[in-house]
Amino acid sequence: MTATADAPHLLVVDDDSRLRALLQRFLTEQGFRITAAADAAAARHALTSVAFDLMVLDVMMPGESGLELTESLRREGQDVPILMLTARGAPDDRVTGFEHGVDDYLAKPFDPRELALRIRTILRRAAPPPVADLSGGPVQLGIRWFDPQRAELRGPEGVVRLTGGEQALLLALAARPNEVLSREEIAEALGTPEAGERAIDVQVTRLRRKIEPDPREPRFVQTVRHRGYILRPGA
Repeated sequence: MTATADAPHLLVVDDDSRLRALLQRFLTEQGFRITAAADAAAARHALTSVAFDLMVLDVMMPGESGLELTESLRREGQDVPILMLTARGAPDDRVTGFEHGVDDYLAKPFDPRELALRIRTILRRAAPPPVADLSGGPVQLGIRWFDPQRAELRGPEGVVRLTGGEQALLLALAARPNEVLSREEIAEALGTPEAGERAIDVQVTRLRRKIEPDPREPRFVQTVRHRGYILRPGA
């Protein structure tokens, strides 16, 4: 399979030239368009000129690490989905990645087929859902509102940027307002069924920062002890 002009465009960032070349070749064969960068500085330069569909990012790089780059990009409002590659795949490492704003986490060594599968899962999650699939109107969240048909959060300041994970989480909650969703159900909706409870809690915390007047006292995304989370829309 060769990449077409409208194929998803990925930015692969890894300081290991051999792995970078292998990833570039394999992902091109999988039908993706690929731009490669050797470090965070080269990635930043590429991001200034291209709107990438997803970034595959190594966590351990000389200079600015993958986690530092992710955190910086999120602060700057960059919502490009990020799949982090790392030699450390313990649950705490995954949670740290989610806390910094990554959308998924894959430990080295990995099966290239799993990498391609996870990339496609993130891209599906980030894509606006078909209008026909969601009949509900906008969900009011105080001074902001979420349009499920556009998968778009808006407020007085305009469109509020959401990462792919935050968008998928809010879509799942908005599809079943005033119903409790277990962490397992949320993990399935996010396309990360293997995610632990702490990883889900981190995603909820990140979403609350964007919709709650006071994230420490959430009004809209509430915790139901021992059961999960519930979205309670309202003005």
